[in-house]
Amino acid sequence: MHYILTLLLLITYLNAKQEEFSIIIDEPFNNALLDVTQDYDRKISAIGSIKSYKKSSTKKGSAYTNAFDYLSSLSNSYGSQIDLVKIDDKAITDRKSINLPNFSEALSVVKTPQNGYFVGGFTLKGSLLVLKLDSNGNIIFNKTFGTSNKDKMSKIILLRDGGILAVGSSNTTRSSHDKLFETGLGLNDIYLTRFSSTGTMLWSKKYGTEYDDEGIDAVEANDGSIVVLSKTQYDKFKNITIMRITENGNKIWLKHYINEKNTIAYKIIKLRDNSFVASLTQEDEINKKQIRLIKFDIQKNVLLDKVIHTSYSSVLNDIKEYSDSKLIGVGYVQDNYNTDGLAMLFDSSFSLLNQDHYGGDEYDSFNAVAILHNSQAAVVGVSTNKDSQESNMWIVKLNRDISMAQKSRSSIDLFNELSRVFKQEVAEDRIIIKEDLSIDIIDKKLYFKTGQYLLNSEQKQFLEKFSTKLLELLHKYKQSIDTLEICGHTSTEWGVSNFTNSYIKNAKLSMNRSYSTLSYIFNKQNIDTQKLLSNILKGSGLSFSKKIMLNEREDREKSRRVSFKIILRDE
Repeated sequence: MHYILTLLLLITYLNAKQEEFSIIIDEPFNNALLDVTQDYDRKISAIGSIKSYKKSSTKKGSAYTNAFDYLSSLSNSYGSQIDLVKIDDKAITDRKSINLPNFSEALSVVKTPQNGYFVGGFTLKGSLLVLKLDSNGNIIFNKTFGTSNKDKMSKIILLRDGGILAVGSSNTTRSSHDKLFETGLGLNDIYLTRFSSTGTMLWSKKYGTEYDDEGIDAVEANDGSIVVLSKTQYDKFKNITIMRITENGNKIWLKHYINEKNTIAYKIIKLRDNSFVASLTQEDEINKKQIRLIKFDIQKNVLLDKVIHTSYSSVLNDIKEYSDSKLIGVGYVQDNYNTDGLAMLFDSSFSLLNQDHYGGDEYDSFNAVAILHNSQAAVVGVSTNKDSQESNMWIVKLNRDISMAQKSRSSIDLFNELSRVFKQEVAEDRIIIKEDLSIDIIDKKLYFKTGQYLLNSEQKQFLEKFSTKLLELLHKYKQSIDTLEICGHTSTEWGVSNFTNSYIKNAKLSMNRSYSTLSYIFNKQNIDTQKLLSNILKGSGLSFSKKIMLNEREDREKSRRVSFKIILRDE
């Protein structure tokens, strides 16, 4: 049984900086999050496994000769369980443990058109596992499959027809009675199984070289064929194999990359230009893992092959492509003392644009990444507490430049912060702060004279102090803020000749008041703050449409003003 949600959230905030989007789920035994996706309501869903064991038998006098008999006697509430975690823009909103016979662990998750999930994994009895879940994590169907040999699943991928392909490996069968038997394969083979959207197994086949092969990942091409990435091992050498098959599983081509340096496969994706990229590692002369990226076309022609040299052993477990063709990769970096989560950003030519390491003094690693609707990235993996031997589930959110994102703040959070920062100005009746994050000036010394828009010394002195406090908050909340609007207003008595001329003249006057205020604040800032403001500042004028009324009459003096409003981003 996992901790109740309130306790979990408390632990989360104790283990992470409150401002940063880093959530650690700390529970007994080794636990991990292995894959992540974004839901259609823009929440994040991550899949992994938790472990829970009972300390004593459920029956008095029961005796068991081994641990497996004992574990089999327990309720499905114990053992290894698939865990589905949902996260909004600030915290965990829901968790669900999926209890199955023989215990089970999850490796991979993809979305269904109904906002549900396909989950791939295995049972501890050696069967492969595919589940279809609804949006709440309830099981629609559960399929176990595999051979009588030692099978392993690596990944499931979503296909265009709504079905999935399970990618893994299986020991070679040496019995001619087994329908999967194929001569000439090695001791271990690529094992692929295709399911329809309703869970019908369409085909299940083995592939490989004369050596030992392990299916790692796959991707569907535009023509419906499937490109498969696998590991190949013989003697002491480790290489990769890339294969293309038809939608019915018939082999089109297979290319074995033989390299004098050990090379290991981790991930393959299809790019927007319909080529493919494989994430690999290649050992250098001192047996240190270096990241290697290979780009190739559907006819197996290599378009780009590049090794990313780093100071420490580095691995990218997952890569994704942004809409501008940049690539984000996540994995781990390792030295003699500890392991950290690794994030990297590349351009389309595989030139490294940025990299960062995350984690503590123990073992931390990223397993998967999903690019979100707002160009941030959700990343999942494992984190280990100081002086601990048990790994925990870990979820972070990264910005577009792979820096750590901040947890989104609600308007109430920011309203409370504004009220705290401007406590003195509110007490002195200089401004009013409203819960819609608008700030109105109410000090009569700060109003404009009739028909004027240039700032006087009193207004400049106030704006300098006011903007210093406001901009500190803008920097702190910059990931949540979409717009800072400075709006000019007028009263109705100026420029009167007819209604048309009066409105047009006051519209220009209100915009001039906005511009005077905006330009004064902007010019007082350093270049970094000016860059921030250039992305969020908006000047506007409302003429006399929002005049201040007092006892059903216009308060002309108070109407001649500027106001401020903070608009948050839609999450």
